[in-house]
Amino acid sequence: MSELPGIVIAGASGRMGQMLIRSVQDSDKMRLVGVLEREGHDWIGRDVGEAMGGQPIGALVWDDPLEPMSQARAVIDFTAPEATIALSHTAAQARAAHIIGTTGMTDEQIAQLEPASRHCAIVRAGNMSLGVNLLVQLTKQVAAALDEDFDIEVIESHHHHKVDAPSGTALMLGEAAAEARGVTLSDVRDAGRDGITGARRKGDIGFTAIRGGDIVGEHDVLFAGPGERIVLRHMATDRALFAKGALKAALWAMDKSPGQYDMLDVLGLKS
Repeated sequence: MSELPGIVIAGASGRMGQMLIRSVQDSDKMRLVGVLEREGHDWIGRDVGEAMGGQPIGALVWDDPLEPMSQARAVIDFTAPEATIALSHTAAQARAAHIIGTTGMTDEQIAQLEPASRHCAIVRAGNMSLGVNLLVQLTKQVAAALDEDFDIEVIESHHHHKVDAPSGTALMLGEAAAEARGVTLSDVRDAGRDGITGARRKGDIGFTAIRGGDIVGEHDVLFAGPGERIVLRHMATDRALFAKGALKAALWAMDKSPGQYDMLDVLGLKS
């Protein structure tokens, strides 16, 4: 067991963090060497198994990431942008792969990952499911085949706890459509309709965010043209699929050269 590669989970007390902890515990390909929480959290110093209401599992909760990460081959991080940027520096120092599922990062924040990527492999994705990444590829193909007579709208639905909009997955899909059309998403993005907005600008890529209940994640890409519509859809019904993808990314990235990667690299879907 001790020969299995070590994994650290950031944001241990969150729903995704706890799902990741359970997934690592169930895996026969990796072992949990520690988990991370913010300074002052009441889990700090405790065995994470006990903190989660179960039996001890031999992994402590840390607020200093360097100690557990020095024993790890990868850290999986579904936290917040500022925490992710700080953690990237520690991952670079420890030469541990940094698997980032954090959403809501601005272009400026993403750029701050570049120094760390010179020293460790970083896999960053707005969504780590196989189905969503196939949807990204399909979106590129359809957007490339249709001209601007077809309006593009990305419609996403999530649970009422989600704090960012549009979702990271929606932005992935919008980026894919923009790339296929040879434009920059920031130049054609339309995500703020309210009141008298005027007619839709030709060529824009729109975003609609729905928040409610316990929706895990649903994404539609609508291509609306004269007399016809095409809808590409992905529906997630179990959060475990994101954990499964993150673990796959961690195993893939452990032996990769420093640099920035995404789930299309991990899944071998890069065109």
